[in-house]
Amino acid sequence: MKQGKHLTMIRSFHLADWLTLGNAVCGVGALFAVMGYLQGQGVQHLFLACVLVALAFVFDVFDGRVARWRQQTSLLGRELDSLADVISFGVAPAIIAYGAGMDGLWDRVILLYFVACGVSRLARYNITAEALAQGGDKVKYFEGTPIPSALLLVIVIAIAAANGAIGRDLWFGTITIGPWQFHPLVSMFAVSGSLMISRTLHIPKF
Repeated sequence: MKQGKHLTMIRSFHLADWLTLGNAVCGVGALFAVMGYLQGQGVQHLFLACVLVALAFVFDVFDGRVARWRQQTSLLGRELDSLADVISFGVAPAIIAYGAGMDGLWDRVILLYFVACGVSRLARYNITAEALAQGGDKVKYFEGTPIPSALLLVIVIAIAAANGAIGRDLWFGTITIGPWQFHPLVSMFAVSGSLMISRTLHIPKF
C-alpha cells in the first residue's frame, strides 16, 4: 500500500517539478563539495560547489518557464521550488562562504542572518503571490530581491578563489571584535539578506 502511494506521488510530478528537483540536487551537491574542500581534497572542490550553484540557477530559471509553457503550474511545484531555493541559494552560498574562510563567529552570525532572510523571503512570497499577480497567472514583480540573486555572491567567492584570496588571504583581511573574528567580505551577505526582505524594493518579474 505504501509503495503504491509513493508511486502515485511520483506520477503526480510534472516535467517542471523534475527540473526543480535538479535544482535541489545541485544545492546538496554543492554542500558535499564544500565538505570535500574542508577535508583537504583541493580547491577544485570549492570551485565545483560554485559551479553547482550556478547549475541550480539554470534549473530554477527553466522550471518556471517549462511550467508556464506546459500550463502545469501547481501548489506542489511552488512549494518544491521554495524548498529547493532554500538549499541552493540560501544554505549552499552560506556554507561556500564559510568554506572560503568566512568562519569567524561574527561571520557565522551574518551567514545565519542571510539564510534566515532567504527563508523569510520565500515564505512571504508564497503567501503573497496571488495578491502580487493582481488577478493574473503570473506575479508582476518581486518584493525585495529574489533569493537566486545569491548566485552573485557565489560568483564573487569563485573569483576570490581563482585569485588565491581565500582562507587567511581573504579579501579585506580579518578584524577582531571582542574575542571573535570578523571578515569584512561577509558583509555582502548581510546586504543581500537585507535586500531580500525589503518591502519597498520592487523588482519587475520578466
